[in-house]
Amino acid sequence: MTEDYQIIHSLIESVLKKMDVEAKINLIQEADLPMFAVITDEAGILIGENGQNLLSLFHILKKMADKIFREKNQKTPLFSVDINRYYAKKINSLKETAKMNAQRVRFFKKEIILEPMNSFERRIIHTALSEYLDIKTESVGEGDDRQVVIKPI
Repeated sequence: MTEDYQIIHSLIESVLKKMDVEAKINLIQEADLPMFAVITDEAGILIGENGQNLLSLFHILKKMADKIFREKNQKTPLFSVDINRYYAKKINSLKETAKMNAQRVRFFKKEIILEPMNSFERRIIHTALSEYLDIKTESVGEGDDRQVVIKPI
């Protein structure tokens, strides 16, 4: 683990300790984004409803890391945080939803509008379907009501 990622690892440990949460933290070198995998028996409180607490925790950790690296006149390295594989499972589920709906669009030749999603979830859908040459995706709506539309070409 590089020194920069050791700093982030220590930061995550410190925040969890202040929250009185016992956890094991591993750095997983994903292809596009290094991820700190946190394993704990107290995942529910860290993840929250629909992952809202996890998003907030990551936002706080990112801001704290930005401050540390700014003081060192360095750019904050990219990283993500996952609790008990919550995001990994969510990503797989979203990819399956995208592919299933893409097949429906192909078969019925009609667009499908998915339920509202946050930007992270919408990006997973767009990326999963980007290799399909006979369909296209776009985001429509505003704020919390923003949805992905899957359309035949």
